[in-house]
Amino acid sequence: MSAALLEWAVLLAQLLLVTAMGCAAFRLMRGPRAQDRVLALDTLYVLAAMLLLVFGIRTGSQHYFEAALLITLLGFVATAALSKFLMRGEVIE
Repeated sequence: MSAALLEWAVLLAQLLLVTAMGCAAFRLMRGPRAQDRVLALDTLYVLAAMLLLVFGIRTGSQHYFEAALLITLLGFVATAALSKFLMRGEVIE
């Protein structure tokens, strides 16, 4: 009973995460401002990391967890750089 419930919960989580990624991708393309696009990109990488974590739970593989950690680290640096660029017009001072 609990294994079947876990399987359904993981499947539902994957479907909802893919739906949320679609909404974030729509906001990334539509804009209307650059700040909206940066926020959508930030949301997209967080959702991608969560989707990888759910895949890791489903398969039981450690590699998905390491890839999710890498995505979040690179995504944070990218968001910080884009935010600094939008505020000041340059990334490196």
